[in-house]
Amino acid sequence: MKEEISAGIILFNKVNGKFLLLNYPSKHWDFVKGKMEKGETPHETALRETNEETGISDVEFIDGFEEEIEYYFYANNQEIHKKVIFFLGKTKTLEIILSHEHLDYIWLEFNNALEKTTYENAKNLLKKSKIFLENRISN
Repeated sequence: MKEEISAGIILFNKVNGKFLLLNYPSKHWDFVKGKMEKGETPHETALRETNEETGISDVEFIDGFEEEIEYYFYANNQEIHKKVIFFLGKTKTLEIILSHEHLDYIWLEFNNALEKTTYENAKNLLKKSKIFLENRISN
């Protein structure tokens, strides 16, 4: 079985308080993420993928948030075990330059983003990020 590691960012806009979701070619809505390249750290991958997929370069990581998800999928008749490391990041950028890898994007407030997100593991990440943000504000 092939193993893949990716990294991504749950991106929060500090101007409008909304989360960014991307529409993938398989029609699901999810966060920015992509495969780690040789020699990259997960943070470097997350920043590179964010810039490539959205044009956003002013990402500031929110320290202390790191979550991993794992899942299996098939590609080219081969089962792949994928691990994705997610960070929480904030940006002031609202304008997106969408890459060819995605069909659309949307900035949504938490409840709408939770409803729009396709997969349960992404919904759980979004919930954890909201709790994390609320705890940081209240402390």
